[in-house]
Amino acid sequence: MSHLRHTEQRKRFRAILNGTECLSPASVYDALSARVAEIVGYKLGILAGSVSSNTTLAAPDLILLTLTDFADQVRRMMRVSDLSLLVDADHGYGNALNVMRTVQELEHAGVSAMSIEDTALPIRYGQPEGQDELISTGEMVGKLKAAVAARRDPSTVIAGRTAALKVEDTARTVERVKAYAAAGVDCIFVVGVESVDQIKVIHEAAKLPVIVGSAPATIKREEFARAGGRVLLQGHQPVAAAVKALRAVYEHLHNGGAAADLKDKIASAKEMDALVFGEDYKKYMRDFLR
Repeated sequence: MSHLRHTEQRKRFRAILNGTECLSPASVYDALSARVAEIVGYKLGILAGSVSSNTTLAAPDLILLTLTDFADQVRRMMRVSDLSLLVDADHGYGNALNVMRTVQELEHAGVSAMSIEDTALPIRYGQPEGQDELISTGEMVGKLKAAVAARRDPSTVIAGRTAALKVEDTARTVERVKAYAAAGVDCIFVVGVESVDQIKVIHEAAKLPVIVGSAPATIKREEFARAGGRVLLQGHQPVAAAVKALRAVYEHLHNGGAAADLKDKIASAKEMDALVFGEDYKKYMRDFLR
């Protein structure tokens, strides 16, 4: 039945893309963080490649993560989560044929949407530090066509992601997004946005909803919504917050502090039990271990 649940999650994501609002997803990285986000009230989640690399490898976002690493992390999350999960599939882990495998694995793992980007990855020898390079429009179109062909559930959302605004001008970016739209993607994912007008132009050129990956904090979601933006990322503060909380607790205990002193800073036993489906498992034990 899990595949039916995942289809419903994907339809929810599509409904957001086809709606009039712009929503922000919760940045999640494991089953427990996804559960917390749900309890708060989130319907959308995102697992970024950087977050996955940080939390599974304690490594920076340099395409050190494998597809297997990433898909396993997603699968553990979606085993218990009802979030509609958008994932950052980077460059699809290779060429167009690798993209097909990536779509199949991530779809099987339960994602609702995935983005494939046009950044040339991994960083090549001699590439200037901090400077993005893009693959050709033709190669990217091949990747996106392959991604669309590889999905098995038509509800799965394929987003064509571009960093062209960081490298090229708006006119060249528009040329790219038109080609990506013609390849059959469901939406355009844009990073490097500096104004609402850029989103409006891209939305009108592609005739597709837009996911905004980064933008000035001064621009409100309502403004993006009117311009065609349907999802606006807010960064990955929850991961950094978890690191700070862990460090504070570890330091307190390592320095001889009493566990009782942490009572107001940690989740209660009741909260933890609810997060891990404690009552459900008690019922399973009563039903099946007696």
